[in-house]
Amino acid sequence: MADDVEDANDTALFFRQFVRSPATTGAVAPSSLRLARVVSAPVPERGDPVIVELGPGTGVFTGEIQRRLAGRGHHLAVEINPLLATRLARRHPGATVVVADAADLPRLLAEHGLDHADAVVSGLPWAAFPGALQDRLLGAISDVLVKGGAFTTFAYVHARALPPALRFRRRLLETFEEVVAGRTVWANLPPAFVYHARRPRA
Repeated sequence: MADDVEDANDTALFFRQFVRSPATTGAVAPSSLRLARVVSAPVPERGDPVIVELGPGTGVFTGEIQRRLAGRGHHLAVEINPLLATRLARRHPGATVVVADAADLPRLLAEHGLDHADAVVSGLPWAAFPGALQDRLLGAISDVLVKGGAFTTFAYVHARALPPALRFRRRLLETFEEVVAGRTVWANLPPAFVYHARRPRA
């Protein structure tokens, strides 16, 4: 029952933030746990990796990343919305939550004594961003990822043929040597699929 109430509160909060700023929130409801498990799959379950999470929102991906890390490594969560960031930090004390623009990723890592990321997990609404911002964000991600690092994000099935989504896919292919579109997660509102990208281009 407590989990159901918490989920309902998250959904209501997320919807209010969407109404206030649809361009930065990008969806009317938080992602599902099933989508979080697919997006967070590249997080290593051994060693002490550096994991960067962009646009964590209410923390569905954050919780799954923390579960996979189990107290290991570093988890930097970058959220531009102060209200969501405050709630996230309280709920997931194992993650370092910063209120910042994800495009400043190299500087943010340096400020926390980190010089790379082993994986970047993104909940950002890419299709809502103009091309110039997509470029800045993907540039920042490729700058911090180690050579064998992984970048995962998702896109909504219903929008995959729209110009912003096609533009993002093209930019992904220009930024990474390997880009794979995974299976559709139907148990998400709306249904989504995951992009798995590796080996940033020089």
